[in-house]
Amino acid sequence: MSVASFDSATFRRVLGHYPTGVCVVTAVEADGTPAAMVVGSFTSVSLEPPLVAFFPAKSSTSWPRIQAVGKFCVNVLASDQKPLCRQIAGPGPDKFAGIAHRVSANGSPILDDVVAWIDCTLDAVHEAGDHDIALGRVVALEVDRPGSPLLFFQGNYGEFSLLE
Repeated sequence: MSVASFDSATFRRVLGHYPTGVCVVTAVEADGTPAAMVVGSFTSVSLEPPLVAFFPAKSSTSWPRIQAVGKFCVNVLASDQKPLCRQIAGPGPDKFAGIAHRVSANGSPILDDVVAWIDCTLDAVHEAGDHDIALGRVVALEVDRPGSPLLFFQGNYGEFSLLE
């Protein structure tokens, strides 16, 4: 096994040059309490079967709550939803205060006005360093409103624009 010749700050700085989309993963616990977490590490995995993945930090306090539910919805945030993103990412017991949403057929919150949503059952969880790899089997998905997604790049939020 080779030893890295760089520190975690360098790793973060260099990988910060790759933009990521911003999503909110939501679930509803057995007692009816909604749970949510912001992720910037969401990707499609497989068409057959339809699988997606995200990579929650093991230090997350929201991930164990979502994992215990066994199903979740990935909400792709729109470029104008930065305040919603900050609210969900912040500390506090009621991350859903004032956030409009509806419930998917699978029982997970779909946030209003997101670009798209992907409803899933938890297929598998694999350990990966200081994160987990959460695989979701897609049971339903839809584009809610076409538009520019919220992006994270070099420590800042932004949006995508097409080049012609």
